Amino acid sequence: MIKKRITVTGGAGFLGQYVVEAFAARGHDVFVPKHADFDLTREADVHRMYDDGRPEIVIHLAAVVGGLGANVANPAKFLYDNLLMGLYLIEQARQRGVAKFVTVGTICEYPKVTPVPFREEALWDGYPDEATAPYGIAKKTILVQGQVYRQQYGFDAIHLLPVNLYGPRDNVDPKTSHVVPALIRKCVEAIDRGDRHVVCWGDGSATREFLYVADCADAIVLATERYSCADPVNLGSGREVSMRELITLISELVGFTGEIVWDTTMPNGQPRRCLDTRRAAERFGFRATTDFREGLARTIEWYRRSRP
Repeated sequence: MIKKRITVTGGAGFLGQYVVEAFAARGHDVFVPKHADFDLTREADVHRMYDDGRPEIVIHLAAVVGGLGANVANPAKFLYDNLLMGLYLIEQARQRGVAKFVTVGTICEYPKVTPVPFREEALWDGYPDEATAPYGIAKKTILVQGQVYRQQYGFDAIHLLPVNLYGPRDNVDPKTSHVVPALIRKCVEAIDRGDRHVVCWGDGSATREFLYVADCADAIVLATERYSCADPVNLGSGREVSMRELITLISELVGFTGEIVWDTTMPNGQPRRCLDTRRAAERFGFRATTDFREGLARTIEWYRRSRP
């Protein structure tokens, strides 16, 4: 792909930083709209963003996101803000002749009970898990928007479905962080305080799949360069990990030897998550390369080095 003007919404965020670096390393002119300057839930700000960035390609990563607790506490905001951003950004891109629009969705779009491994064809086979449904439905609506815009206007929109991401520079705020950084922080702080146990939500039976953030950025670049189709595409590692296995591995890597206590009054979330990743391999040649244990070790090292 020759040099392009690329706007990355959410480019200052966790995944966004890696995506910006990946495109810049390939020689592209990357514009990152700052949240302080552009509220993408406001149509006037979206207009200004397009005027300033003049993109040929848009990578839409900006989102109101968080872990299970944040989703449960803010369902209306997660639905409303994420939906507005997608609707305004795609419509303005169409009007301005943007050549390609890449939306990055969420594994929360899948039905609560989906046969493992999740195949993209199963997206419409049921309602998402109640705890994260508002966020998932907002992103699913943006998928449909891209598909019907392709159908009616010939607009080149693609939709990618990454699993849970992890890696250095992740959000470690206990109110909004996802499970890997939350558990790393919990275990490290337990060691610092001399605690004899840590408490985890649910019963440990729920499973998740994790993708190293730099691998995900590579997948987004490959899809931008090589993929133009209405079909959504899973991005994952293909490795299913239970919450019990996850906390055991993190405890081992950080050196926490206390007890793990499961608070079964709190939700597990979706029972199982693991993706069929063949479509990404077949359509644009993506396969995850980072070993899970090695990725966790890098993340823990970064957290210990960067925390106050």
